[in-house]
Amino acid sequence: MGIGGCIGLIVVGAILTFASDWEMESVNLDLVGLIMMAVGGIGLAVYTSIYKRRRTAGAIPVVEENRRDVI
Repeated sequence: MGIGGCIGLIVVGAILTFASDWEMESVNLDLVGLIMMAVGGIGLAVYTSIYKRRRTAGAIPVVEENRRDVI
């Protein structure tokens, strides 16, 4: 799940929790929305930590060479 999927979960969860007035007998949509927002937030945090680790591990070291044989 990428950044778009995580943000999508947060958005859909917020819509279910705060902007909808649907009522179902067997499902609490407010709780479903809160769970979706939590999963989206956790997924976003995990994705950014993995992305940050991937960027720092692949860094190319800079090697400076001083050539003294050039006159």
